[in-house]
Amino acid sequence: MSLFDIENEKEELLKLEKETLDQNFWNDNNVSSKILFKIKKLKDKVNNFDKIKKEVYDAYDLNKLLLDEFDEDLKKDILISTKDLISKVDKLELETFLSNKYDTNNAIITIHPGAGGTESQDWAEMLYRMYSRWATKNNFEVKEVDYLEGDEAGLKSVTFEIIGEYAYGYLKSEKGVHRLVRISPFDSGGRRHTSFASVEVLPEISDDMDIEINPDDLRIDTYRASGAGGQHVNKTSSAVRITHIPTNIVAASQAERSQLQNKETAMKMLKSKLLALKEKEQKDKIEDLKGEQKDIAWGSQIRSYVFCPYTLVKDHRTNYETGNVEAVMNGDIDEFINAYLKFNKTNNQ
Repeated sequence: MSLFDIENEKEELLKLEKETLDQNFWNDNNVSSKILFKIKKLKDKVNNFDKIKKEVYDAYDLNKLLLDEFDEDLKKDILISTKDLISKVDKLELETFLSNKYDTNNAIITIHPGAGGTESQDWAEMLYRMYSRWATKNNFEVKEVDYLEGDEAGLKSVTFEIIGEYAYGYLKSEKGVHRLVRISPFDSGGRRHTSFASVEVLPEISDDMDIEINPDDLRIDTYRASGAGGQHVNKTSSAVRITHIPTNIVAASQAERSQLQNKETAMKMLKSKLLALKEKEQKDKIEDLKGEQKDIAWGSQIRSYVFCPYTLVKDHRTNYETGNVEAVMNGDIDEFINAYLKFNKTNNQ
């Protein structure tokens, strides 16, 4: 089977387009909307493939022309266009790895600091900034859902959405414990500290997903919203926290302006968590939502970020590493994501 399997994609597209011609197609708006959405996604994928294929042939023709009659300006243009084409092909290849059920969905991310007080809370804040910058660079939208400030600096917890196609598919690689080694700015003795923070990543699920929730199983609390540096602070109890009593799963939202909107957002997050729990078939173990890690501590980390005595960021699953810590903390994590997707694909074939 071809890596891109484009012929099967085209056949499926034709099949779905024929379904739209059926006189009963619009009888069920829910079903028809899903089919139309799938048609759009397939069309985008096929058109993108055909466009890149044409660019490859164009590049081949230009190279033949250059061999027949050398031209310095044409050489420069070919080098630039080839570099751009390689980037497009790499991205297309990665998208073939994103074929799981929820890979195209938005991502819901929660970050918790480990033990260590201010140092770990600051590290959690640094990770939040890193993912926000990555999202902005890649044209995703970042929406803060719930934020609890740290005691002196950083944060005690944050939940936010990364909104855009394939957000979950890319960011599922970040699920796990992240370890920081640096000279702590909060240590007057200038000693080196090791800190940990956990990153939980869930796909945002649509409202029509088959997740049944008994209202009697829910405890809904309201409270006043508050955020980093006084953001989102208001005088009414608009923030909402929903607890699913049987599993003790908690979902909270304070980013919206009204209590009703926050309740809807929290319910959407709760459904995503319950779906993850349901699919793992271990309804009594909320720890499974956090991936493979057991504790936010030494020995469970998926990645280490070393600022001192040398600079290194290393992923312990793929062994991909870089010495440019500053770039990584500014959101340059694409190579880590790419390495994980390739590693995961290879090990699950």
